[in-house]
Amino acid sequence: MTTSYNQIAGRSIERIAALSDGVFAIAMTLIVLGIRVPNLGSQGSETGLFRALVDLAPQFVTYLLSFLTLGIFWNGQQTQLHYLARANRDLAWIHLAFLAAVALMPFSASLLAYNIGLRLALVVYWANIFVLGVVIYAGWRYATRAGLVREDVIPEMSSAIARRITAAQILYAFGALLCIFDTGWSIGFIVLVQLNFAIAPRIPYLADSRLPHNGLTGDRPKAQAAC
Repeated sequence: MTTSYNQIAGRSIERIAALSDGVFAIAMTLIVLGIRVPNLGSQGSETGLFRALVDLAPQFVTYLLSFLTLGIFWNGQQTQLHYLARANRDLAWIHLAFLAAVALMPFSASLLAYNIGLRLALVVYWANIFVLGVVIYAGWRYATRAGLVREDVIPEMSSAIARRITAAQILYAFGALLCIFDTGWSIGFIVLVQLNFAIAPRIPYLADSRLPHNGLTGDRPKAQAAC
């Protein structure tokens, strides 16, 4: 029986995780490099430097926004990879598509930083988040249907991961719609959503009580932090 290349390609979860860590690290670094250090020349003053730093406020805001975004999606992807028993070529390409969207984040962050009052810049930024959510959701759905998840992953755990991604995307979409009124409202709402996803697992009444403890893994927080 002949074995095709596609049947043996992309089997290593560890290599996907290693590449993902590298891409996320570079993207997270690039968003801070987008903040330009003020150059006041030889005539600089305390007042001038203070004003220059105030002018950089939009860039610091988008840096916080983007770092939180990448941190949440990195955590979501690592959670999924943790619960996979194996990979295949198709899943590897889905995660490569996800990383392509991650690599685009520094661009969309810079676009928003320099055009923070424009709705189109906010929509482009949200579109980047939307693509990230769609692809990571597609990756998990494909993995479950293709039988690539670990045997100890119960249906409630799989549902928790999918539910987390869906809830996040709905909230992000609502935040993007707020730009109809003001882009500042949109950004503020999205930051609050991200802070909730970053902090909520540590707050008992914000945790999802519907997911039972798994005696095999004991990894309830990881399953909840899918995105």
